[in-house]
Amino acid sequence: MVLSQRQTAISDKPQKLKGEGRLRQVSDGNEGFARFLNPHAVDRHLSQSCNFFPNMNTECHRIADQLRRAFQGQAWHGPSLRELLTNVNAEQANARPVKSAHSIWELVLHIDIWAKAALESLAGVPLPKLYGTEKDWPPVADSSAGAWQAATDRMFRTATELAQGIDGFADERLTDIVPGRQYDFYYLFHGVVQHSLYHGGQIAIVKKALA
Repeated sequence: MVLSQRQTAISDKPQKLKGEGRLRQVSDGNEGFARFLNPHAVDRHLSQSCNFFPNMNTECHRIADQLRRAFQGQAWHGPSLRELLTNVNAEQANARPVKSAHSIWELVLHIDIWAKAALESLAGVPLPKLYGTEKDWPPVADSSAGAWQAATDRMFRTATELAQGIDGFADERLTDIVPGRQYDFYYLFHGVVQHSLYHGGQIAIVKKALA
């Protein structure tokens, strides 16, 4: 899907965030580069981070935490998939307000199939060829409310099982090669998080077009 994007340059003038108070400048260590963050929002996020996943002391736990945030909430970037899909009904999910774009329902099925493939790879199942095939974008065969509920439930269940699988994955195995691929599990796990968030952004755009 091709979407127009507006690139916003970082300026020397702080941008006030809606609904938040004063702003402060936080340097990232690079000369001439700074971001402006609301101190209350930052403090709240850091407090939530400590409570969200206690005893997070391995890389696998950190990756699993990022996956949970992408699907369930308390993500740094904004709304999670769960939050985006709240109150989206079957008719809205199957609608195509942007003619050249996928529907929300199609995006949910697409996110799920990749998460499912990653989950199965933990058990030694070769990651199938999906990209460029019909399997990559499963069609919506049943547009009923029950089918939509089943589709979202399945996606979140897959994500939960994958996060649990990553939690139990040993850090020393992160450099093992994924069955059916030439890259390692570290690349795959982070890729699933990034892939899910990318399409979550598309869901947000389609949802806004429905309003």
